[in-house]
Amino acid sequence: MRIRRTPLLAVTGVALAALALTACGDGTGTKDEGASQPSSTAATTAGDKGTATPASDKSAGSGSSSGSSGSAKGSSTSSGSTSSGSGSSASSGSSGSSSGGSSEPWDPKNRVLCNGSNTKVTAQPVSRPLNHMLITVKNTGSKYCDLTYFPVLRFDEMQWVPQADEQTHPQAVTTLAPGESGYAAVLLSAADGSGEGGMTGHKLTVGFQGKTPNSSGGASATPALPAKGVYYDSSLKVTYWQQNQDDIAGW
Repeated sequence: MRIRRTPLLAVTGVALAALALTACGDGTGTKDEGASQPSSTAATTAGDKGTATPASDKSAGSGSSSGSSGSAKGSSTSSGSTSSGSGSSASSGSSGSSSGGSSEPWDPKNRVLCNGSNTKVTAQPVSRPLNHMLITVKNTGSKYCDLTYFPVLRFDEMQWVPQADEQTHPQAVTTLAPGESGYAAVLLSAADGSGEGGMTGHKLTVGFQGKTPNSSGGASATPALPAKGVYYDSSLKVTYWQQNQDDIAGW
């Protein structure tokens, strides 16, 4: 019997082929693909990260929305502050309007003319200077009042009006706050006897002028005189109304 010998190289080739087939059949290829699995996982992870990116965008969008909302709230707050400020101004303005004027004496709503209806008037002869009399007007009203120009004096039924000494003209209108007093001095007769038509008056009427010279300022006053009356002559004259008595003390 003749034995056939297979060459070694042929056997070796068959064996390698068998190993290759066996490797394909027993899951080694799967392991190879499994070796690529980390790449798939990495891709999935990357995909997840990719998916996270829109989430991040969404989060950024949410942040933007929140920011916008915050801005809107900020704008609302700012608007609210402005509204509040405007409200305060309006309230203050309304308060000023409802009060009928401020406490300032220059507010037209808070000023009236002084006259016999809102003042108390006194007429008192003085010892110095000689033959003089002091007229005092006290504001008894609730508003500031103006003493314009000078008092219009009339003794009894006198038919003429004593004029004012222009040198006593004040720089501003005499204005009296409630409770304050204004003053005017009266020269009754000439100290040297040069006056004419002297007589004794028993009744004195004090008239008040309006905003223009010689116009009526309202009710007149009739202050009491001494029981013996007051002597006067053609020298009779007056000063303009004054804020301070000292301004006419030596007149």
